[in-house]
Amino acid sequence: MVTETGVSYYGISYSEHARKDFQEMKAHNCTAVLLALTEFDLFFWKPTIPKIVDEAKKAGLKVYLNTWGIGKFFGGEPPSVFLQECSIYDKQWSALTGEPLAAASPSSPAFREYFWGVLEDLARTCDADGFFWDEPHYAMPVYPISYQSTTDFTCRNPITQKLFKEKYGYEMPKTLTKTVLKFRFDQANEILSEASRIVKSINPNLTVTQCSLPADNHFYATQARGFDNWEKIAFNPDYDVFSTSILVDGNDPMIAHRNIAAKTVDLAKQNNKPSQRWIQSFFRSPEDLNTIRDIVKIYAKEGVNSIFSWTYRAGQGTFLSAPEPQRVWKILGEAYGEVLNKAF
Repeated sequence: MVTETGVSYYGISYSEHARKDFQEMKAHNCTAVLLALTEFDLFFWKPTIPKIVDEAKKAGLKVYLNTWGIGKFFGGEPPSVFLQECSIYDKQWSALTGEPLAAASPSSPAFREYFWGVLEDLARTCDADGFFWDEPHYAMPVYPISYQSTTDFTCRNPITQKLFKEKYGYEMPKTLTKTVLKFRFDQANEILSEASRIVKSINPNLTVTQCSLPADNHFYATQARGFDNWEKIAFNPDYDVFSTSILVDGNDPMIAHRNIAAKTVDLAKQNNKPSQRWIQSFFRSPEDLNTIRDIVKIYAKEGVNSIFSWTYRAGQGTFLSAPEPQRVWKILGEAYGEVLNKAF
């Protein structure tokens, strides 16, 4: 049964403005909000973020904090303050050319300290309900830095080479062997698992949602992102909610949505966790906007517990806005109302 519905939200600047937006979300049958916090937000609007959280809670919404695009290790469009100031050794490096890329290495001690410090501060100052690890991935050595697969991969910088050799006793290959794939996964899992333990040590009531990229969708290349093993992710006890990210083409066939929802729910149930699916409401809309309603119902029928959409008002006013954002936002809200707390 769908017990939670929500959207992501960028507007963390002024609490009085956010208050009205949260009331609008409630009117669109949202029960939760995901605050997309950029590195700029986290230093420039730092005093305001706890106030925004409080306003959302007063409106009756659950609040989740998203470390959006931090270090470009996490998904999202925002630039990274960390990458402006870090050493090249803290970045992901191309395996074939040895060039540093615009993405932080999850093995970097400096990036780990930076990321964990951000989380510790948020957990201590905000009365949120949980944290959200948003599409953690390794960058692909193409321009622009992307998710797309090539024969090259990251991260093979001096730090990871040293760690690999210490663990396996030989030089880190420049090809994606099974051992390299496991090593990359383990390094990403390590930083995220410790992040989960840090926030829960401060507030044991916090939940952690791990949102993984869809490995079976044509838009993304399986394995090349380095954190694709859904079975291992769902099994990890440090992650409380198993979430899978959007299918990015609004005209993907319904069977694709049904299959990914079924797999998400199955893995969540195997590990006694709630399941979460995401719907794209920005940028690429389906030709028939009522398809959004159909997707929501498919997720509900497959047993998804939490349905979220990226993003509030379908991205209106951004360069990733849906072509008809107000219509999309209206349909999404109606669809939420049709499935929330209803048996299928």
